[in-house]
Amino acid sequence: MTRYQEIKIQLTSAPKTWLVTGCAGFIGSNLLETLLLLNQNVVGLDNFATGHQHNLDEVKGQVSAEQWQNFTFIEGDIRSLDDCKKAVGTVDKKVDYILHQAALGSVPRSIADPILTNSANITGFLNMLVAAKEAMVSSFVYAASSSTYGDHPALPKIEENIGKPLSPYAVTKYVNELYADVFNKTYGLNATGLRYFNVFGKRQDPDGAYAAVIPKWTAAMIENQDVQVNGDGETSRDFCFIENAVQANILAATAPDSGKNQVYNVALGDRTTLNTLFDSLKSALQSNGIKYQKSPVYREFRAGDVRHSQADISKAKSMIGFEPEFKIQQGIDKAMPWYVSFLLNK
Repeated sequence: MTRYQEIKIQLTSAPKTWLVTGCAGFIGSNLLETLLLLNQNVVGLDNFATGHQHNLDEVKGQVSAEQWQNFTFIEGDIRSLDDCKKAVGTVDKKVDYILHQAALGSVPRSIADPILTNSANITGFLNMLVAAKEAMVSSFVYAASSSTYGDHPALPKIEENIGKPLSPYAVTKYVNELYADVFNKTYGLNATGLRYFNVFGKRQDPDGAYAAVIPKWTAAMIENQDVQVNGDGETSRDFCFIENAVQANILAATAPDSGKNQVYNVALGDRTTLNTLFDSLKSALQSNGIKYQKSPVYREFRAGDVRHSQADISKAKSMIGFEPEFKIQQGIDKAMPWYVSFLLNK
């Protein structure tokens, strides 16, 4: 039995109270769904800047009525310290674990509007740290980012070796790690960062200028539009299926003291080129009854992007028992029916 299986059994028999910030977003709603299915008590905080009510509605449809009753939603903004304190609670009535997912993602968005990215990702993050510290929560797990590796050329990426940031977004995520470390050393807050590598899966928004590559390309293929590739298609990424990321969050929150106050890569430990990804999506869509016959359209490389990305996940494996369950093709095959249903019925 894996540590994750053991933890799920323990949590089901002795439920805890969790706060998921950004609970109406992609990763947050998947965390919410998993925790409710484990009969946990969950407080959710979201301002719907990038999250959606339909994500919460979908989660409600995936859990029992009794499990849904264990969810308390607060519409609020992490840039408001009062909202953060309200969500975390007090020492007498507080959450046990915080899974902080609320942020403004996207390298291009940060380049277009660095001030907005800074306010959400640094001011909002600091507010959450202060609220967690004052309530003396057991564990604070936050969404870090592989963008922190910046221009460091070595592969695979090892947590201790980072370069200079290549975007305002990367700066904000690195500052999160610095703040978390200071709050641990100064106030004793257990804060653990998860450096996500290209997480994908159901409820990842395919719309908008800053949509991630998998939902964006999938939408284009379903609508028989051109798939635009930044660069020559040989850029590679370590794509991580959402259920692997959910596992990492729960393991990090419940880790023994030796596994807390660390930064971990959350990925598969492999890399896939954009050209290979194109073929994989095309194949998965065909299995779902949709044939796409166009060739990709190549364009200029995108500012702020790194050429290759691949994680070393040995630290997360050894210290918190992280064992990714899904490889990229398995994740695409599992997520594709959701993408097809969502896009054809919106």
